Amino acid sequence: MTPSELKVALGSGLLSFPVTTFNADLSIDEDAYRAHIDWLDGFGAAVLFAPGGTGELFSLTPAEVAHVTKIAKTTAGKTPILGGAAYGTAMAVEMAKAAEAAGADGVLLLPPYLMFSEQEGLVAHVKAVCDAVGIGVVVYNRDNIVLTADSLQKLCDQCPNLIGFKDGYGEVDRVIEITTKLGDRLTYIGGMPTHELYATAYFAAGVTTYSSAVFNFVPELAQRFYKGLRAGDTKTTDAILKDFFFPLTTLRNRRKGYAVSIIKAGLEVRGRKAGPVRPPLVDLTGDEMAQLKALVEANI
Repeated sequence: MTPSELKVALGSGLLSFPVTTFNADLSIDEDAYRAHIDWLDGFGAAVLFAPGGTGELFSLTPAEVAHVTKIAKTTAGKTPILGGAAYGTAMAVEMAKAAEAAGADGVLLLPPYLMFSEQEGLVAHVKAVCDAVGIGVVVYNRDNIVLTADSLQKLCDQCPNLIGFKDGYGEVDRVIEITTKLGDRLTYIGGMPTHELYATAYFAAGVTTYSSAVFNFVPELAQRFYKGLRAGDTKTTDAILKDFFFPLTTLRNRRKGYAVSIIKAGLEVRGRKAGPVRPPLVDLTGDEMAQLKALVEANI
């Protein structure tokens, strides 16, 4: 898929990032991962990010990241797959190249490791990754990579394969400035944790698609919410927010790292194998699993 084709695909529907399934010993469960990708492929996601943050990229080795990307690509049929790249510039370049070699249609560039940097350093970081590959690149704006509209304009002028901007920082005024100044040069993606809570505000800011974590375990509900949002059906979206997303968020906020842990737990309560999270994350307690099971069963 060319960068321009991927740009169109990213804006064509709901996006998601599959969890990475593990065995009890924390090794990758390849059979369960293939089964998960195959299951998600039947619910109409426009693009899948494999692995992204919910896929525990931060807990995988670079070799595992490439391996997971290859499995996703060979399993997902016609659904485009973006591989992940992160950490320092040299490692991010290597990971982006590995994703391209694994057959990925594009790369999601997650924040660099640890350091907070000036805009010129962030621009150099993103440009190095874009220059290293021929496939499309989406930059993930969050934590310690928060790009200004001017920085993005510089990157768009220098990097024709930079085709997407995903925001997980949450400053809607910054997003409005970016979408207004850059127009249709990029596809704009919402990337807040449990983005459905923010989707209406982002939609008004010109961000018409987003990556849904809950698509992993309630893909039918995720699509119903997304279609209601696009149709302006506030009766449907408000009901789903009240009945599902608000209670889910209360449970998610009990402990740090549950934004990932609760997604794997959701798969388990639906009878699908996800396995544990890797340290430093922790799994939900038995009581929390029971609460999540009741919530899921009441909403599907």
